[in-house]
Amino acid sequence: MAINKTKKEQILQTLSKALEEAKTVVFARFQGLSVSETSAMRKALREEGIGYYVAKKTLIVRALGERGYEGELSKLPGKIALVWSATDEIAPARAVHEQGTKKKETLFIEGGVFGGAYVDATYMQALSVIPSMQVLRGMFVNVINSPIQGLVIALDQIREVKA
Repeated sequence: MAINKTKKEQILQTLSKALEEAKTVVFARFQGLSVSETSAMRKALREEGIGYYVAKKTLIVRALGERGYEGELSKLPGKIALVWSATDEIAPARAVHEQGTKKKETLFIEGGVFGGAYVDATYMQALSVIPSMQVLRGMFVNVINSPIQGLVIALDQIREVKA
């Protein structure tokens, strides 16, 4: 479907604004998603502070070219959506990964922009499995608590033996 020049300018402005505020951008390939599934996914992403925008690949490539990221942009097969967050570097990759596992064979990570450079799908996939900061803090507290808990158990055993 052809898009007129004014609409293309609007889409480029939207993409430029999204790329300007984004800390990380994920290129998500989607296929076979129904309108209701897409709407529900967009709502869930929006609640997490994550943006999701679908545009023609030529316009996406042009907007990315204007930003001047390092490296080379890999091929983007199929229909591509940009997923980004202005607050969390890992959240877009994690969100696409989670949504992709819920909707099998419909949403895939095809690469992205991390740290001002293009990265491939493997790199973004590795980022997507990193737990959230809240989970990492909980894991850290558990590691700190483990030796103390062991000491308490040992002291309790000594108390039982003496009693």
